[in-house]
Amino acid sequence: MNHTTIDISYLNLALGYLLLIIPFFLLHYYKTGLLKDALIANLRMTVQLLLIGVYLEFLFKLDNFLLNIAWVIIMIVISAFTIGKRSELPVKKFFLPIFISSIFTLSGILFYFLYIVLEMENILTAAYFIPISGMLLGNTIKTVILALNDYYQNLKNNQTQYRWYLANGATIKEALLPFKAGAMKKAFNPVIATTAIVGLISIPGMMTGQILGGNSPTVAVKYQIMLMITIFSVSIISVALTIYFSDKQNIDKAGNFKF
Repeated sequence: MNHTTIDISYLNLALGYLLLIIPFFLLHYYKTGLLKDALIANLRMTVQLLLIGVYLEFLFKLDNFLLNIAWVIIMIVISAFTIGKRSELPVKKFFLPIFISSIFTLSGILFYFLYIVLEMENILTAAYFIPISGMLLGNTIKTVILALNDYYQNLKNNQTQYRWYLANGATIKEALLPFKAGAMKKAFNPVIATTAIVGLISIPGMMTGQILGGNSPTVAVKYQIMLMITIFSVSIISVALTIYFSDKQNIDKAGNFKF
């Protein structure tokens, strides 16, 4: 199997935007109030992706390891800020724990995947390091947001239960455990479901890209298996570390909340 991916001309790309007419009409017809937001979201998406496409082409050609690392750090900063904001938590208090946990998790998983599994001598090669980092971060954001939001909202709303655990001799770690378990369950049910049925009801995006790029379906499947494993691992480890570091910063030794 050897073919090149069919390019999309800018004219045909413009024709593709006609697909938005129906969803935009439905948003307007049902008076959802979301038409303006949908228009702005699609416009922002287009501008951002076009600019990133130009920048990534430059990065891939230059392939400078310092620039590659800098770009991934920028992605981590943006994702950490987004997670803090969307979790409805004080960004100033939670940004650092989220950032640190993302750095630790991403570096460890990337090293294992690129160096051990793919046996790459230079794991900072732009063509692998940047897109895989972006894919892992992008698939982790929603999970971490769900977990943090559920965990800290439940702690705030059920302080009596939390204090009851402490008053009956539980350590802070033991008193927090039921809340952590609930947050993990809520965040990872969708991840487990997606992992279990991927390929049966849809062909994942990365696999589609590999096949369109000329690789055989067998090679694409092997890459997709490893990517699903890394996404699953990154998601769980990120949530666990984020909650751990967040608790260290926002819960004092007496078990009082500082957020």
